[in-house]
Amino acid sequence: MGTQDCDVVVVGAGMSGLTAARTLVDAGLKVAVVEARDRVGGRTLSKTLSNGVVVDMGGQWVAPTQRRVLKLVEALGLKTFKTFDRGLSVALRNGVAHRYAGLLPTDDADVAADVEQGMARIGELAASVPLEAPWTHPLAAQLDQMTYAEWIDRNLLTDLGRWLFRFQAPAVFSVDASELSVLHVAFYFGCAGGPDIITATSGGGQDSRFAGGMQGLAKGLAAGLKDAIHLGQPVDAIIQEGDRVVVRGATLSVTARRAIVALPPTLAGRIRYAPPMPPLRDSLTQRMPMGTALKMMFVYDTPFWRSEGLSGLVLTDCEVPQLVFDNSPEDASCGILLGFTEGIPARSWMQATPAERQAAGVETLAQVFGPRARKVVEYVEHSWTDEEYSRGCYAGTMPPGAWRSFGKALREPVGKIHWAGTETATDWSGYVEGAMQAGERAAAEVLEALRAPA
Repeated sequence: MGTQDCDVVVVGAGMSGLTAARTLVDAGLKVAVVEARDRVGGRTLSKTLSNGVVVDMGGQWVAPTQRRVLKLVEALGLKTFKTFDRGLSVALRNGVAHRYAGLLPTDDADVAADVEQGMARIGELAASVPLEAPWTHPLAAQLDQMTYAEWIDRNLLTDLGRWLFRFQAPAVFSVDASELSVLHVAFYFGCAGGPDIITATSGGGQDSRFAGGMQGLAKGLAAGLKDAIHLGQPVDAIIQEGDRVVVRGATLSVTARRAIVALPPTLAGRIRYAPPMPPLRDSLTQRMPMGTALKMMFVYDTPFWRSEGLSGLVLTDCEVPQLVFDNSPEDASCGILLGFTEGIPARSWMQATPAERQAAGVETLAQVFGPRARKVVEYVEHSWTDEEYSRGCYAGTMPPGAWRSFGKALREPVGKIHWAGTETATDWSGYVEGAMQAGERAAAEVLEALRAPA
């Protein structure tokens, strides 16, 4: 086994680990990054279709308020473009396709008023959560023991309003509303500036896309780190000995003064630590499950729905897909419908074959867009739950009780080990922006620790 000695070793070459490494290198430290995969980028993964168009099988959008991402876009000379959202949206429920204007089908006055008051309530709650320490909220005990499904039933008054809020849970968190603590929902929305921002296209979480793929962010950061990155090195043990920490990969052992683990908590919990993690930290990693999402793209010769006055946004009560976006390239050289199957339905459908998922998706799209939706020229998909070094997406979530019991251990260093990853962020947690913030924060902790008197 090869050996290396450095100031800081970073585990994980996703956007959080790469950001931490870049920050530390810029501060003059010697850094090693060990990554289990044979690539950088973590939960960003860009793929080239047979027609040459690049699509993102993982993270793909950037919001106007994600300043770290946008600053890096500018620094790397990458190009973004607005997500197409002109035209009518479609809600497919009980086999009936209803066209409407805007994000949600609230053209009924009672439903509109209900959704508005529901969004206001969860928005007020989100604004009240102390993002650094959600468990200190005055109502933390009540909020953390209640599921989001219970909150929806108590606060939404119309059937469609309840359906839309229940739909929102897997769309945003990739788990069912019954599996989420209300405190976590409020925290997550608060990190993004509110539910209206996180769910919006123009001006919100789905505002813009990357012309060459979002993975270009990670590749750009990695290019500046050169030989510091070691791929194909799944870490099986982290050992703290005296004033050093040893990170052991497949064929490389790195000794450093500090370590940053930039992995989802549930994956960080699968590493063997010596000495073992404190009970609170170990319990946390057992209680932050990853969400489940299937991302599928149906490619057509043209974005034919646009000529029919449709934006491509679809909400369905079908399982494949549940949510649809227009994912066509900026020049509309082909048409691409992006479909998501998330949460409980995704757990069943990920056991089907790609051909079965494609067939089910085409049937749903044909109900919305007509027979032209059957003329798929290429189909690609990705299941992040199948990935050994992700085991789900979009991020780890907090079920009832987790924040109050174990939240303190989320960011708190253990000896010479510091924690990064988007789950530890307070700014756009769960997104690439959050990953970058967490990397900066962990790097700042390390710098402070190393500069402190012995």
